Amino acid sequence: MKKFPFLLFTVFVIISFSACKKSSEDFQTAPLSDYFPLTVGKYITYDLDSLVYTNFGTTTEVHSYQVKYETDAQITDNLGRPAYRIIRYIRSNAAAPWLSDNTFMAVNDTYTLEFVENNLRFLKLHAPVRDNYSWKGNTYIDTYSLNSEVKYLDDWDYIYDSVGVQQQVGSFTLDNCLVVDQRDEIIGNPLDPNSYSEINYSREKYASGIGMVYRNFSHSEYQPPVPGLGGHFVTGSYAVTLTMTDHN
Repeated sequence: MKKFPFLLFTVFVIISFSACKKSSEDFQTAPLSDYFPLTVGKYITYDLDSLVYTNFGTTTEVHSYQVKYETDAQITDNLGRPAYRIIRYIRSNAAAPWLSDNTFMAVNDTYTLEFVENNLRFLKLHAPVRDNYSWKGNTYIDTYSLNSEVKYLDDWDYIYDSVGVQQQVGSFTLDNCLVVDQRDEIIGNPLDPNSYSEINYSREKYASGIGMVYRNFSHSEYQPPVPGLGGHFVTGSYAVTLTMTDHN
């Protein structure tokens, strides 16, 4: 009679330990630096397709370039944190010279990967890195003030999809990738030329040991015709696709 409670207690301890161990293993995640390595001299080149609205927002054109993002130097941000300056170079084709056209900043504070672009601070990645984890990626961006030109970025939920899976990006087969779904929103009926509509879509892919290897972003706002003015896409509507072509 005395052995049964002891045996029951032992079984309980073993089961509890196994459950805790399994739970711990389930929540093991990779560091953010695996998917966004920051090292001076590292670069990634992309094919860039940029969709722009022309003729006062009534027609579209696709402009194609090659761009290279190169980590230029370690710096300090305005909060005193270690950061990295990233320079973007652009050219029209492989025979043309690279010309610098923009500068960005990246900060890895262990829990978040911040990327500052055109004075907008995005939380591109967030710990823990695991399927279905979500966060407010645009939380530091002013989408509320009267004069904000990026109200469409308000309240975006970034979410990890397919962490640690193989992805085909351009000519590369990449074994350890993650996908960040950022927005997939349709307002109104884009098929009706007589009604207002808006489309916001954004998805990025990151590969372990490389960084961002693919980006698909689109924002369009359509205003229907009114007396004296035909239907058109408003200024600020655009789309870009980045597909990696080389890296070191």
